[in-house]
Amino acid sequence: MTQIIHPTAVVDPNAKLGNNVEIGPYCIVGPNVELGHDVTLLSHVVVDGHTTIGDRTKIFPFASIGHQTQDKKYKGEKATLAIGSDNVIREHVTMNPGVEKDGGTRVGSHGLFMVGCHIAHDCLVGDYVILSNNATLAGHVHVGDYAILGGLTAVHQFVRIGSHAMVGGMSGVEHNVIPYGSVMGDRARLCGLNIIGLKRRGFDRSTIHSLRSAYRLLFAQEGTMQERIEDVAELFRDARPVMDIIDFIRIDSNRSFCQPREVESV
Repeated sequence: MTQIIHPTAVVDPNAKLGNNVEIGPYCIVGPNVELGHDVTLLSHVVVDGHTTIGDRTKIFPFASIGHQTQDKKYKGEKATLAIGSDNVIREHVTMNPGVEKDGGTRVGSHGLFMVGCHIAHDCLVGDYVILSNNATLAGHVHVGDYAILGGLTAVHQFVRIGSHAMVGGMSGVEHNVIPYGSVMGDRARLCGLNIIGLKRRGFDRSTIHSLRSAYRLLFAQEGTMQERIEDVAELFRDARPVMDIIDFIRIDSNRSFCQPREVESV
């Protein structure tokens, strides 16, 4: 088992290190940390707590991973942070463990977390997620696969952001964001579908057309929101991406949904 550990790094002997791990100058790795194969900590990285980091993840200087949550409810109980593989975690990123008894913070794989991002306690972050510079997630936020959050975005606790959604920079996100949706604004409002993202990820024209048609029906002026949900579910029951939106909306939630500016909140 090959490992490269700089002589100035402090690695607890109880930490579990995979093959080909590289730990650079002045890094600190705590006793309950597990690093997968080919993980790289460049320099001045601190990883502590009950934290696991998946294979080939690369962490840049001054990131703080797994330290005690900022949640005032935390009373010293075991708290966990699980990070997947093939992530890039840039400078000054902070990721906190969970405080829930059966929960924990979980970050998926293939993500890019740019300078100064923060992931708070009990967040669930999917695969291929991008958090741009200084994007911040409060506690209990859920972010779906392929979602992108622009720079300086701030997400309220318990908000859910659906897969393939796009959040514009400097947005304050107080409400849930539907899958494939695009939101922006100092108090984010829905401004359409993430069409550019869908095209880049290979969604065909027929699927995008179905999503556009379903979106127009969901946020029309006629009928109640519940009636429109049922109509769209019936019309597009064989269109999986549309049903992703319907299923997302139907989940019981602590937050309402981002809607277009001319539509009242649910």
